[in-house]
Amino acid sequence: MQAAQVNVAVAANFAAPMQKIAQAFEQETGHQAVLSLGSTGHFYAQIRNGAPFQILLAADDETPAKIEKEGFGVAGSRFTYAIGKLVVWSKRPGFVDDKGDILRSAHFQRIAIANPKLAPYGAAALEAVTQLGILQALQPKWVQGENIAQTYQFLATENVPLGFVALSQVMANGKITHGSAWIVPSHLHAPLQQDAILLNKGIDNPAARALLHFLRSDRAKLLIRSYGYA
Repeated sequence: MQAAQVNVAVAANFAAPMQKIAQAFEQETGHQAVLSLGSTGHFYAQIRNGAPFQILLAADDETPAKIEKEGFGVAGSRFTYAIGKLVVWSKRPGFVDDKGDILRSAHFQRIAIANPKLAPYGAAALEAVTQLGILQALQPKWVQGENIAQTYQFLATENVPLGFVALSQVMANGKITHGSAWIVPSHLHAPLQQDAILLNKGIDNPAARALLHFLRSDRAKLLIRSYGYA
């Protein structure tokens, strides 16, 4: 079979594992996955406007369901490739405690969150602080990123001392790589179920079907789990 190329729209939180998966996929199949990273909300709008993506790896399950229902995706091709975890993270070691009490303290003036209207991890953060009863206290301190990648940049450059990001952005090989973190208990927000869907533009592309198959393989699952996904 000839090697082909597949254009993949990837939710920003899944950037690091997907880069590793794309390398493994190319080694194993010869096919190449070309990755575009961004917010699920923006990808939804682009796909509706005819963007050349052939697969969407969303940060939620609602967007792929909507895409299928509206006729932009292949019926029956949806599946959950990862379940994400939300984390409060700071680049400063020891700044975030393991119970999340930092959120109720006066030790910071600004806190980063991804746009809840576009980014499912932002929506989960909003839900969590609402459940914790601290929304009103935190809202004046919010610095909003367009997506979870930009939100992480605010923290990585230390322009903002702490914020809500995806665990996968600060974890590798099953460990928090640096800084300090509190993993937000999953009962504080709706599950971050991340679904993939084959888009209409990928229906005749052998690389697209091969990649969706590869995402379900043990090799891919091992990589996904090493970044903190369930």
